Amino acid sequence: MSILFKALPTETVRALQSGGADSNRQKPERCTSDGVGIPCRHCLRFVQKDRAFLTIGHRPFESVQPYAETGPIYLCADACERRADSDALPDVMKTSPQFIIRGYSADERICYGTGKVVATADIVSACETMFEDVQIAFIHIRSASNNCFYCRVERA
Repeated sequence: MSILFKALPTETVRALQSGGADSNRQKPERCTSDGVGIPCRHCLRFVQKDRAFLTIGHRPFESVQPYAETGPIYLCADACERRADSDALPDVMKTSPQFIIRGYSADERICYGTGKVVATADIVSACETMFEDVQIAFIHIRSASNNCFYCRVERA
């Protein structure tokens, strides 16, 4: 089975980079990167040292409902190119030893029993296995240490 790792949509990111409100209805916070561990969820690269980035509250769901988690993420403050959908694990994720993966139904509800901490080297195979369940419409990958959203995974 083929899967696709999907970065945040450009239209969503450009609105935030232009000062639009985040999922908490707050203006993005602008900060300067120290060059350590600031992964942009649009280009899926680390924000380079001395470059500006945004910290926002993000809810990666269309609907507002009890399972629609909101949490902090980072974006490049200036326009960056969205990482193309790909079956390859984003390089930005290869520096962490593990992540949380969690499956969701088409109505954006957590599919119980799918959430697990997975070694980074096993993410692709774990997602492929999870998609064997036809109830799973998409998967979120989150930081294992902070639970921050990284990217969405879909069937190719």
